[in-house]
Amino acid sequence: MSMLQFFIAVDVTVVNIALPSIGADFGVDGHSLAWVVVGYTVTGGGMLMLGGRLGDLLGRRRVLVLGTGLFGVASLLAGLAPTFGLLVVMRLLQGAGEAVALPAAMATIILMFPEGPRRSRALSVWAAVASCGLVLGFVLSGVITAHLGWRWIFLISVPFILVVLLAAVFLVDGDRPVAEDRRALDLPGALLLTACPLLFTFGVVEAGEPGTSPWVVPAALAGAVAAGIGFVRVEARSRNPLVPLRFFAHRTRVAANLATMLLSGALSTSFLLFTFYLQDRLGVGPLGAGLTMLPLAVSLIVFSMLVPRLLGRWGARACVLAGMGFTAAAMATIALVSVSSAGGVALVPAMLLISAGMGFGIVGLQYVAVTGVTEDDAGIASGVQRAADQLGGAAGVAVCVGVGFAPTLHSFDPFVVATLLTGVGLVTGAVVAWRMPAPLPAPAAGADLREEAGADLREQAGADLREQAG
Repeated sequence: MSMLQFFIAVDVTVVNIALPSIGADFGVDGHSLAWVVVGYTVTGGGMLMLGGRLGDLLGRRRVLVLGTGLFGVASLLAGLAPTFGLLVVMRLLQGAGEAVALPAAMATIILMFPEGPRRSRALSVWAAVASCGLVLGFVLSGVITAHLGWRWIFLISVPFILVVLLAAVFLVDGDRPVAEDRRALDLPGALLLTACPLLFTFGVVEAGEPGTSPWVVPAALAGAVAAGIGFVRVEARSRNPLVPLRFFAHRTRVAANLATMLLSGALSTSFLLFTFYLQDRLGVGPLGAGLTMLPLAVSLIVFSMLVPRLLGRWGARACVLAGMGFTAAAMATIALVSVSSAGGVALVPAMLLISAGMGFGIVGLQYVAVTGVTEDDAGIASGVQRAADQLGGAAGVAVCVGVGFAPTLHSFDPFVVATLLTGVGLVTGAVVAWRMPAPLPAPAAGADLREEAGADLREQAGADLREQAG
């Protein structure tokens, strides 16, 4: 499950450093290239809840194999794509494969480990692998693009996806049969949920483009609002809703997912700010930019081993607030580095703070978002949480980077504008986390975690993480 998570997370960021090479190969400009990144993230996030519902209705193992297979085929065809249009289509299909596979994988983990220290440790490993995949996507992209060419950033994952497929078939237990009258799927709801963030992203990005028709941006944003309203109405009337509205009666869970969106928006924006500063402002090459971000990957592993113990001692709320604070400090550091025109080494403290923000914030929010789920709604809960993470990241990039780096909207330092916008989101997220309706339960005391896990298990988990991130 973590191997699948790793390569799906890599594909979120691996194309960023390779975009200039892709553009040169196909003769397309930066405006068109943006959809290679955004299309994957938004489509995957918008369809994640459909994937969660599929897992609940058709069986987790069957859906896991289907989604993993789709992701692998799309990766292969993306690496072999003869035209830019086909590459974009394959990126959309990669997002669809991720949306189908990941909720089933996360639901499998949730149901394997009971609430308490074992689940918190499992989710910590899961989150750490995802975070390392996001960061190492930049590093791998620089190395692979420099030595093998951009097509291999997609092709290299194919053999590992085959391993995941075999493991899913032989290691994941089958699910109980589901009644026929529950098999109807809410496809209109899935389409509206995907259309809403796509239209929103399009409107925000086009707002900063010179020469954009004056009616395009308002029409796109109005369409996003209409799709969002339509989604709520469809869910309220559907016999088999994608997300039953009663799911949102759990106010603590709703608050956790909202805070996840706001924190993920800041974290995703930070990755692009690091890349833009190193390559555009300082002129560092793709390989150098990727290697400069290695401290971020290493520190993520450290925090992934530390957070489970502190989650038991502090409680989830304190960990989430700490994550918000670390991320805000990282954004302030990025702004100071930009204003002072410092070198790339000056970004290392910001990278360490971002890794702390991920380790404390995302793990704490994941634990809260799936607390109290049962076998019947585990897929929905994991799908909603993943969708909040991914759509929040895409929306954050669209707003913070789209507005911050749009010269037609302002004349200020783009890094300062982007970090200020993330700061607003982080303050809002901290308020949401602080005002969660009920106190968040602490999974277990740190001593209990150490006693139950055993030194050998912790060491093995750390070794596995270091090997995958290395």
